Amino acid sequence: MEHLGFPLETVIIFVVTVAGSLFLDLFAHKKDEDISLRSACLWSLFWIAVSVAFGGYLYVHHGTEMASLYFTGYVLEKVLSVDNLFVIMAVFSWFSIPNEFRHRVLYWGVVGAIVFRAIFVAIGAGLMSFGPFVELIFAAMVAYTAVMMLKKGNEEEEIEDYSSHVACRWVRRIFPVWPRLHGHDFFLSRAHAQEESARLGLTVEGIGKKAAYVATPLFICLAVIEVSDVMFAFDSVPAVIAVSREPLIIYSAMIFAILGLRSLYFVLEALRRYLVHLEKAVIVLLFFIAFKLLLSAVKHIFGVGFELSPHFSLAVVLIILTIGIVASFFSAPKDTKESR
Repeated sequence: MEHLGFPLETVIIFVVTVAGSLFLDLFAHKKDEDISLRSACLWSLFWIAVSVAFGGYLYVHHGTEMASLYFTGYVLEKVLSVDNLFVIMAVFSWFSIPNEFRHRVLYWGVVGAIVFRAIFVAIGAGLMSFGPFVELIFAAMVAYTAVMMLKKGNEEEEIEDYSSHVACRWVRRIFPVWPRLHGHDFFLSRAHAQEESARLGLTVEGIGKKAAYVATPLFICLAVIEVSDVMFAFDSVPAVIAVSREPLIIYSAMIFAILGLRSLYFVLEALRRYLVHLEKAVIVLLFFIAFKLLLSAVKHIFGVGFELSPHFSLAVVLIILTIGIVASFFSAPKDTKESR
């Protein structure tokens, strides 16, 4: 019996691995503490090892083509996530979230991303069944994202005011909002919030007549990150679907890439000034994926042309990523190079 195009055994191994990884990460980071660069690097290597192990399982049990499709999707999702992580850095900075609480927000952000990715992959894979014209639409979406990133890169960076973000407005309509952080809590009970507000002399609008809980700025920050990730999924899901039509391959590649994003965030935060050309590599990758989708659509519609093989696609993704990293190293700021 097959599920999502694969034997039940493969689906079970995927689910158990992801669930076990989430529990392991939650257990390992129970304390509120700053994540050092060394710890983030070690955890990043661990998540890469877990992802490679699942890819190895696919190689042994389902062949080289499935493994190549998985690794291409995995690397692509990982690289495309970099831009999203930079947005998350800006969100944390605007909300003044201390470093020791960031991993907690990222953890629940990943849990939300796992749920939303399942929904988007199911919708995207379903749309692809309507024919090659959907590939043209996806190609246009991916190319548009690349153009917008290119345009953004030529403009001066501005600090966004997240107080007017749609997620902030939604939260404030549903919950009263505590005016300051309250440890790592996302919510306070109404009774506790009333006691605290009386003790501290604070006024919290709607605390006596709205919901049973009061949201803290940490929850608003999480909501902004979740909504930002949903918008990011509109770009990344079509890009990964361009690699494979197998729902499990698409979803597993994205989820294993997402599992390592918490650790990657702290690595990128420390090394951001080094990776000056990484975003350019992401833009090139998006144009490549749009071109791949366009080739596939033309082949299916007109019966002419060719499609790029999984092995070739994986090689292109790795080469572009490597060029971006190497170019960043040689273009690092002068003071950064002298400090090494």
